[in-house]
Amino acid sequence: MKHASLFSKSAWTALVVVTVVAALLPCLNLVFPDGHALHVSGYVLSLVGKFMCYALAALALDLVWGYTGILSLGHGVFFALGGYAHGMYLMRAIGRDGVYQSNLPDFMVFLDWKTYPWYWAMTDSFWYCMLLVVLVPGVLAFVFGYFAFRSRIKGVYFSIITQAMTYAFMLLFFRNDTGFGGNNGFTDFKRILGYSITAPETRAVLYLVTLVLLVGALLLCRWIVTSRLGRVLQAVRDSESRLMFIGYNPLWFKLFVWTLSAVLCGIAGALYVPQVGIINPSEMSPANSIEMVVWAAVGGRGTLVGPIIGAFTVNGLKSWFTAAFPDLWLFALGLLFILVTLFMQKGILGLIGKLKREAPAPEEAVAAAQESTKEVA
Repeated sequence: MKHASLFSKSAWTALVVVTVVAALLPCLNLVFPDGHALHVSGYVLSLVGKFMCYALAALALDLVWGYTGILSLGHGVFFALGGYAHGMYLMRAIGRDGVYQSNLPDFMVFLDWKTYPWYWAMTDSFWYCMLLVVLVPGVLAFVFGYFAFRSRIKGVYFSIITQAMTYAFMLLFFRNDTGFGGNNGFTDFKRILGYSITAPETRAVLYLVTLVLLVGALLLCRWIVTSRLGRVLQAVRDSESRLMFIGYNPLWFKLFVWTLSAVLCGIAGALYVPQVGIINPSEMSPANSIEMVVWAAVGGRGTLVGPIIGAFTVNGLKSWFTAAFPDLWLFALGLLFILVTLFMQKGILGLIGKLKREAPAPEEAVAAAQESTKEVA
């Protein structure tokens, strides 16, 4: 059976154009000096890089919520675990350049730890930690999902237990005796693969890696949802009982997409940490997971591209709002979600599509203009 086309020609063109423009930003940062009209500041580059990490997390959530009907309020834990896995390597890479000039991270010296705990073994290896970035969120999601889906927990009950999961992990990581820095988490990173993490060239490479992985994840998810597997996932969303009646076992389909979504979210967290410079338990807060849902809803659930747009839109508004009206952002976020739910159920992409459908064709517009001219005459 022939696989459906991933995108239309116009969508491919738009994707290529946006990717090329985004890829030019680090070049403009490195080539042109400060004060030049074409210079892009390091702050803007880091901000866009952070937004791309959020967009990857929103894309991962849309795969399970928009196409499989599984609403997760706990994706923040997968994002944070990926960040912590990468952060362990970054902390080891500090070496003796910390405040206490010890081989141990500063927080361990402060707490009078003498050696690394067993689960820090081999974390001085970059590639081992990259393996942890994939395995830790993936294994947690697989085990959690297996028992939840096997028990046929769905709907609001599944959403509640995912939120309980991320809250439990947040409380665990806030403890100083877990070996993850307590409420301060990991920060003060110095190097990555031997290069200064604050160097403009390193920042540019991190930005480009994030861009490549975001576009790659979009293509992968689009390939999945347009395949036969994607049609089964949408059948799970629309009528799981009917799917079971015709002989399918939804457990393994749901478990696959749930685990893949967690892995993508973990990768997003791993890319986020070196660009932002910190990871702490607050990334696991239930509010962060709810924000991911808002990104997907605002952009357009079940579209893949929509949640990416939603992540950029909402976080752009957040950056401006928290600077201008810092005490009102949560109220604005809640109001935004209510308005989208009531008046824009298909999000920004749905609104754009509706305006296109309602707009008259060029021939109709010309005819209407001629009729108006005749009436005036």
